Amino acid sequence: MLVQTNFRIDTTTQPRSVQPNVPSLVAQSRPSVVAFFADKAPIYAQGAPAGPLYLVEFGAVRIYRLTADGRRQISAFHFAGEVFGFESGDEHQFFAESIGGAGIRALRPTSAGRMAESLLPLALRSLSRAQQHLLVLGRQNAREKMAAFLLDLSERQETDRFIDLPMQRNDIADYLGLTFETVSRILRKLKDAETIRLPSIKQIEVLDFAGLRALCK
Repeated sequence: MLVQTNFRIDTTTQPRSVQPNVPSLVAQSRPSVVAFFADKAPIYAQGAPAGPLYLVEFGAVRIYRLTADGRRQISAFHFAGEVFGFESGDEHQFFAESIGGAGIRALRPTSAGRMAESLLPLALRSLSRAQQHLLVLGRQNAREKMAAFLLDLSERQETDRFIDLPMQRNDIADYLGLTFETVSRILRKLKDAETIRLPSIKQIEVLDFAGLRALCK
């Protein structure tokens, strides 16, 4: 389900998670309302024509593709204040889907030259995150993968202790190249080691950041 609203982002009071260059990118885009996508609603499909970029106003988005045998591979999560939809060709190479309901704004340029100045840093940041994800997938230890994932979320949410998890355990599994059972087991082990606390299924409290970082070395 998709619902359009008149909600507009306030570029003078951005949430902490907004990426640098996003306010100027919004200012250089045509005015656009925020579209609400219900849980699991598609924003665009793999193979669909590439069009505008997208800004997450609130909620979260997963980017994934389906393999030939029907398995899902999640390549990225995007949260409030982040831009997604970068493509090198004329078609989307992945699916984009709302997690738990998300407000999305389409960003269409008013001046291609001016918008490009803001796009380049965002595109490079997106490429850097993709490279970091490949490094995480290359880790042999499941605990290392989970530690790197939690540290990345903590950095992006700029949290001192509490990390919000809009995605489900099977989403995390498909992102890290693990099974659902392995994700649950690793979280329990980190909890038993008093590295984290699990106040709810949607939140993790980090008790020992140094311990998480040590797992990633």
